[in-house]
Amino acid sequence: MTALSTLPTPRKSGQSLPQAPLVLGIETSCDETGIGIVRGTELLANTVSSSMEEHARFGGVIPEIAARAHLEAFVPTLRQALDTAGIQLKDVDAIAVTAGPGLAGALMVGLSAAKGLALAAGKPLYGVNHLVAHVGVGLLESSSPMTELPENTGALLVSGGHTEILRVVSLTSQVQLLGSTIDDAAGEAFDKTARLLGLGYPGGPAIAAAAAHGDPTAFRFPRGLTMPKFEGSAQAPGKHRHNWSFSGLKTAVARAVEQFESAGLEVPVHDIAASFQEAVVDVLTSKAVRAAREHGIHTLLLGGGVAANQRLRELLTERCAAAEIELRIPPVSLCTDNGAMVAALGAQLVAAGVEPSGMEIPADSSQPVQRISV
Repeated sequence: MTALSTLPTPRKSGQSLPQAPLVLGIETSCDETGIGIVRGTELLANTVSSSMEEHARFGGVIPEIAARAHLEAFVPTLRQALDTAGIQLKDVDAIAVTAGPGLAGALMVGLSAAKGLALAAGKPLYGVNHLVAHVGVGLLESSSPMTELPENTGALLVSGGHTEILRVVSLTSQVQLLGSTIDDAAGEAFDKTARLLGLGYPGGPAIAAAAAHGDPTAFRFPRGLTMPKFEGSAQAPGKHRHNWSFSGLKTAVARAVEQFESAGLEVPVHDIAASFQEAVVDVLTSKAVRAAREHGIHTLLLGGGVAANQRLRELLTERCAAAEIELRIPPVSLCTDNGAMVAALGAQLVAAGVEPSGMEIPADSSQPVQRISV
């Protein structure tokens, strides 16, 4: 890759900004090594190398294994992305990289690589927020491309590590957190429940496959944080009105399994999986739509790995239509962690004239969603 030896002069303050900047994005927050390349809102390459199989025998992501996998996969993934886009590193206008949130060791691999590339190629570097990047990927949706997000846009992000509802005032300067999980993320709940049912890892696809053969009404599992709060005779919203909790649901599933096993009966895996899945998607969609209506959100983006769940897509589509909310669901390849979403957000930051980050960008495993870039 000869581009690494080229040292062009970085953009100086006062120089004109490209309206459709060519940006390379790097994503290493968890177990996917993602390199994406976009030109403005045009997706040129989206290459992802996953280490999921290496974690499967442990039933979850092992941070040390993830970091080592990123080291091994980074250069081949980068080369493939550049080849797919038909460019060299010297051609890009900027490099964007996930600075957080995520696994500290995994983030540091991506950040170190991005800093090295930016220094070698003389390119401005942008450290971006992983969660906000999930929103920015909506601009790359091939079926209905947009040049900017509509006003009053929100996002429901559902993954193994995060479950949030956001209000996006400005993709480059103001994002508000309306609600989040107070314990397990939805994806974690899927993984832990799949383990209880002996379905393996990752839990999301395994639960969905089992649920397809079960009865979602067989068990009435709890919907966490949905009971109304009362003060006197008036219903009060409560501090967790837009938050989620999945710990009680996970416990209810464990108790159901224990009851069948202690009685010497076969565990109805398919029915439990279907009932569990219905409980998760019910509370996710009902709270997201309610938060959207109460905060004037007219366009909702669904993102994160759990967005691949067909039942979640169906129920959210139905409830958004009833509430007259436009729902946008990017292709599954852009819902899961990827470099294209990082590049998409980076391109928006460049076009908006946001100052690049410095080379001292830290890995922030708990970076708040309000901090879009660092």
